[in-house]
Amino acid sequence: MRNLKLLKSLRSSELQGPGSPQCFAVRADTGSLLVASHYSITEYDPRTGQVVTEASLTAEGFLPEDGSGVVVGLQDLAELESACLATAGGDVVLFNLNTCQLECFGSVDSGLTSMSWSPDEELVVLTTGQETIIMMTKDFEPITEVGIHQDDFGEGKFITVGWGKKETQFHGSEGKQAAQRKVQVSPAAVWDDRRPRVTWRGDGQLFAVSAICLQTGARKVRVWNREGVLQATSEPINGLEQALCWKPSGSLIASTQRHPNKHSVVFMEKNGLLHGDFTLPFSKDQSKVKDLLWNSDSTILAVWLEDILQKDCLWMVGNYHWYLKQSLDFGRDSQKAPACVCWDPERPLRLHVMTRSWTSITYDWGYTTERSPGLDAADNANVAVIDGDKILVTTFRQCVVPPPMCSFELQLASPVNQVTFLCQPQRTNQLAALTSDGQISVYSQGGLYNVSLKLLEGIVTVLQEEPLALRQLLWLEDELFVGVSCGLLPTSSTILMLRSSQDEKYGVKYSVKNHVKSITLQKKICYFLHFCVDCPKPSVEDWRDSSGCSINFPVPCVQTALCSISGEECLLGLTDRSHLYAGDTELASNISSFAVCNDFLLITTHSHTCRCLQLSMLSVKGLQAALASDGGQNDETLRRVERGSRIVTVVPQDTRVILQMPRGNLETVHHRALLLAQLRKWLDSLRFRDAFECMRKLRINLNFIYDHNPKIFLENIETVITQLNSINHINLFLTELKEEDTTSSMYPRPESSPVQIQPVPGQKKVDVVCDALRSTMESMDPNRFFLPILTAHVKKTVPELEIALQKVHELRVNPPEAPGAVSAEEALKYLLFLVNVNDLYDHSLGTYDFDLVLMVAEKSQKDPKEYLPFLNMLKSLEPNYQRYTIDKHLKRYRKALHHLSKCGEEHFLEALQLVKEQKLYSEALRLYTTDSPHYKALSCAYAQHLVEQQQAEQAGLLLWRCREPAGALQAFASSSSWRNAICVAQQIPLPPDQLALLARDLDCEEAILALITGAVWEEALRLVSKSIFLFFYCYSFIVDIFIFLNVKSLNINTQTAFLEAQVATFTRHRARLAVVREQKEKARLDMLDCPDAELYSEASSVMTGSKYSHSNSRISSRSSKNRRKAERKKLSLKEGSPMEDRALMYALGEIITTVDKMRVHNLLKALVLFQFDKQAEKLQLAYEEALQTMEAAVPEVWPEGLQNSQAPLTGPNTTANSIMASFQQQQRPAASQQGQLNV
Repeated sequence: MRNLKLLKSLRSSELQGPGSPQCFAVRADTGSLLVASHYSITEYDPRTGQVVTEASLTAEGFLPEDGSGVVVGLQDLAELESACLATAGGDVVLFNLNTCQLECFGSVDSGLTSMSWSPDEELVVLTTGQETIIMMTKDFEPITEVGIHQDDFGEGKFITVGWGKKETQFHGSEGKQAAQRKVQVSPAAVWDDRRPRVTWRGDGQLFAVSAICLQTGARKVRVWNREGVLQATSEPINGLEQALCWKPSGSLIASTQRHPNKHSVVFMEKNGLLHGDFTLPFSKDQSKVKDLLWNSDSTILAVWLEDILQKDCLWMVGNYHWYLKQSLDFGRDSQKAPACVCWDPERPLRLHVMTRSWTSITYDWGYTTERSPGLDAADNANVAVIDGDKILVTTFRQCVVPPPMCSFELQLASPVNQVTFLCQPQRTNQLAALTSDGQISVYSQGGLYNVSLKLLEGIVTVLQEEPLALRQLLWLEDELFVGVSCGLLPTSSTILMLRSSQDEKYGVKYSVKNHVKSITLQKKICYFLHFCVDCPKPSVEDWRDSSGCSINFPVPCVQTALCSISGEECLLGLTDRSHLYAGDTELASNISSFAVCNDFLLITTHSHTCRCLQLSMLSVKGLQAALASDGGQNDETLRRVERGSRIVTVVPQDTRVILQMPRGNLETVHHRALLLAQLRKWLDSLRFRDAFECMRKLRINLNFIYDHNPKIFLENIETVITQLNSINHINLFLTELKEEDTTSSMYPRPESSPVQIQPVPGQKKVDVVCDALRSTMESMDPNRFFLPILTAHVKKTVPELEIALQKVHELRVNPPEAPGAVSAEEALKYLLFLVNVNDLYDHSLGTYDFDLVLMVAEKSQKDPKEYLPFLNMLKSLEPNYQRYTIDKHLKRYRKALHHLSKCGEEHFLEALQLVKEQKLYSEALRLYTTDSPHYKALSCAYAQHLVEQQQAEQAGLLLWRCREPAGALQAFASSSSWRNAICVAQQIPLPPDQLALLARDLDCEEAILALITGAVWEEALRLVSKSIFLFFYCYSFIVDIFIFLNVKSLNINTQTAFLEAQVATFTRHRARLAVVREQKEKARLDMLDCPDAELYSEASSVMTGSKYSHSNSRISSRSSKNRRKAERKKLSLKEGSPMEDRALMYALGEIITTVDKMRVHNLLKALVLFQFDKQAEKLQLAYEEALQTMEAAVPEVWPEGLQNSQAPLTGPNTTANSIMASFQQQQRPAASQQGQLNV
């Protein structure tokens, strides 16, 4: 959907000579023009208007002096720095461009009719007056000479097996007689010059010759190879004309054909068969095609027409449709008609024209997409495509119509050359078209009115001298156009302001209000000027940025756009070689297209990606870095697209980007960055419905509605529900909820946006959203939102199926009378959709409500013969035993044990069996009092289980506390717990001989008070028992005093407080260590980035070596005690000290060692023994938390590389002495290595 836009034109009329130009060529290396006339050959530079070289062809006798001579061919030979020309008289002449000498390399007596060089300039083909082809090398050595007219088809003759013959093919309504009908060809047109035409394929392997057939008088095309061997002959084509041009890409040969009712450009394959055509927008006798010319990249076909008006038409193809993009009308004056036309060999979009009056015109074209410039929702995202005298307009906001179709067509009286849209907010859908006859047609949404420029002085002269005198047309206001025309000098331009004025005869017309200024673009071709329209006197000024520097591009750009980067105005430009610039800074070198929409820059690259970057978030350097990066896995700015995709337009205030593929079809993509930016904008403005609809359509995770700003979402829950206004939409949102934060994983936040904090810390996101929505819906209309309320219950992290089932049951018992309320059957059916039917049946059974169970069972696939007997059996049971049976059926064994414990003495054995099977000993002990026989039986069973699990000591404690000393003694003895064993033995009591035997190995030397102070509870208890063995009657009293004074009131609080203090200190040191390491790493990187880093490194290494060497020599003379003291002084915890990180690591290791040495294990056993379970649990939890905290920090404090080193500096198993020893060992080899490097 691209048009051709005239970027600049260079007109030069300084060259004058006798006669008129006959042949025309362009020097690829210098850009000058080679012109051959009836009298001479001239090299002319149109940029300076100077003749470079010139030689007379008549003086040397190559052409007659009366001007009747004809030059049939001219070719620039860059390698020889010469130009080769051929005359109709038969001479082949080489013109040396350095010496201006003419040299004839050969002559043909019969004369020459054409000359054509191969694209590689290695071969030349000459056609003679005897209808022969002469092929020579570049040194003019003959290769072959053959006749043009051959009876044979050629080497590529078709082979048929019979069934493919024309006689056997189907001919439709024409019938079988069409098979015998012969193609009748009429002779060539009267105006045909009957000269052969030669054209080469782009690779130089084949060439085609169009000549008049001697038998029929019609033209026939033959294809020859590089060796001069005939390959194929075209089929008979009635009305084939003289124009012939092989597409450089090699696929098709273009020519023209006259039909009885139309005039067409036809295409042939290399085998001579027709392959497609398009119709010229003229009647068959209105004009004649003088020549066809492909540009060098095969994208544009120029059709040179001669009729009453001389024209050049430029055609482009897209999606198998040929568009007339430009029409150059040279008027009725024959002297201003083109004498020679050719494309530039180096620049594909540069066209050279030489008129009969020796005026040279060079047109530089560029591709452009004419899109409406609006940035608001009123803009329809219009794209206008020029197709001859029609404008094909597509409104992409409403629909995406693939070309060549469109939303609507605008029919004009003349071919269109330029289209522009009005640059006024809210009115950007209006467009204006400049046609080839100089008229501007303005189209508004209400109609059309035409205005003419032809009658106005100042414009008329320009329009009559050459076509396309006005370019870069811009519609600024209702009655103001701005354009550019050629200036007085070849390298100058003039800006024209066109304003309308009323005239009774001609209606609205445009006049030249001001000739503002001629702008010379000779050297500063990319220098930008600021045109001040609003000034009292319009003026042109240098365009400067905020710093006062001129804005310019290093090279010419074919597409420009104004944007704002980080709040500063900036000009973007794209060259024809895919380089993108922001002012004089190159951003990227592989850009195929770009567009600026609101705050976003969208580009497509030759690596088949589409990037979308937010300009307000980036600087020019940041933009350059972003375009150079490949993007990460979740990079929302990057999107893969089809090869060769280009941006057509971006729908303003929307998420759609329209891309066109190389073959011409369109594709609509919703770029992730553009989409997320629009969603964020909608969510910030509380437009939840627009965001939801877009996300649902484009499959964006709906969690983003909450994750974008949880606080705003929770504060506007009612607004969310009201805007969604659909039960299905609310249910869809609830069912997609998950704990993942999509703004951290799937859709990362922009770097400048603040991180959103969860409004309800400590709670899971799904539970928070479900509860908030449910409570709001229940307050708004519980009957209407009954299904979403059920969804909110079911979707929670722990599904509340029982509550949901209970609500359904209540709905069945008391059906609501409100209109639109759902029934219990519908609610249950919906619940079955959310939850597996078997799970729902089990949960309903777990409510112990048999009516609810029956309601669910009826909707399931279960056989009534299976569940009805089971339900009837349950109904016959005692309530507690009934619930026990249900819980056991549902494998909820803890609940089952709870209910079974209430069923009485007769079911205790069953409970004991359940405890043993499911190992629910701890739960069972909590259900019975400690003085009950059931508690004792459970303790014995638990002790037996512990013995089986190789935990005999814990088993002994249980047996001891439940007054089973014999079993406890056996358990303690088997676990080698000798202190507890002797204590129990004295409590039994054992006979003296057995006790003496047991006590032989005991140590009774420690004092009871020391043991109590040291928290050695088991030993203290043993000695107490031993000391009061003879006074057994006072044992319980002394033990109670002992426990009360030492265990309960003293050590528990002390140990817990000590643990909390150690954990707090550990956490503080750990956080400080991370900060210190980060600061040191940053300082190291800053040192590496410093230009003098090598000097600093050498100096620091020398200083470091000398310092530590001196330090070691001093310390070696001290005593070991003083040396350790001095080393510890270096490990200072003061912030900013040189070795603060090592001091922190040492302190952390000391804390771990201290906590590990606490005798919590012994204290816990004593607490359990004397039935202080709560205190033991509290202390155990505190100790476990401390150990987990420290264990988790070990990889962070002591990284893997440090842990695996031969001499670890710090750690939980090190001391201050070992740390310093390790440090000294590492310093010595490091210092010696530095010394070797410095040497």
